Parts: sequence; C-alpha cells; structure tokens
Amino acid sequence: MSIDARLAELGITLPAAAAPVAAYVPAVEVNGLLHISGQIALKDGQLMTGRLGEDRDLDYGVEAARACGLNLIAQMKAALGGDLNRVERIVKLGAFIASAPGFTDQPKVANGASELMVAVFGEAGKHARSAVGVPVLPLGAAVEIDAIVQVRPAA
Repeated sequence: MSIDARLAELGITLPAAAAPVAAYVPAVEVNGLLHISGQIALKDGQLMTGRLGEDRDLDYGVEAARACGLNLIAQMKAALGGDLNRVERIVKLGAFIASAPGFTDQPKVANGASELMVAVFGEAGKHARSAVGVPVLPLGAAVEIDAIVQVRPAA
C-alpha cells in the first residue's frame, strides 16, 4: 500500500509544508538521509502554545506532538517531490517540549509524534528518539520536533 493510501485510510490530510521562519531551509538530503528542521506545533494553521505542566496538560502536549509529526511528514513529502514512498525508515525524532520545572512526562508527549510515524509508515516508522524539556520554544510553541529520515534514491 502506498503511503498516500495509508494516510487516506487513516483519515489524515497533510497540512501544507511550512515555510522557514528564519535563516534555514526546511530539509537537507545528504547521503540518503533527509534531515528535517524542527517543526513547531501548528494545527489547522494555528500555533499550539504554552508550557506543559504550567498552562497546558499532557493531552494537549500529545496533540501538539502529533501536529508536529504531521508537519514533519508534510516536509518529507515536499522534500521528496511528493513521493512519500521514498521514505525507507524514520531514523530519529528529536522532541523538545516547553515544560514547567516539575513536568517530567516529556516521553509521553513525544509519543504523539512517535505513534503517528508507526501508524503511517509501519515498521519503517519505528525510530530512535530523544524527548527533552526546555523552558521556552520559538514563538511560544508548546512542542517542536525535528527528524532524520532514511530515503531511497529518486526513480
């Protein structure tokens, strides 16, 4: 089954790939690895803001991480000329969660993106990961996630 068909089966419509907000590019492909810049939690065009354990709860964080995951897949699609079937493996996700000092559920928040990758890419979606609490993220985002993806050469 194609990845586009899998997305449709899951009822997922990808957002448009976000343009960079500073001096960087959204993705760089080097030696079969696609490095995707951090994607903040944009859902339906709205930024998901706040700090987990302060003004946002765990469920909000999981939803924000899933939104980051959707934005990562959108960046993959854009970088790969629309062909998500070139994704061979999600290698690593790096999750940054805006967190109050006592909040320690960063891994549970990051699962919002991790579980999405497995749902979309199956076994190839299983990846290494870090989940780190930080005091603040760009634009006040609640979550930001970057990725390293192994890709097949273009046909």
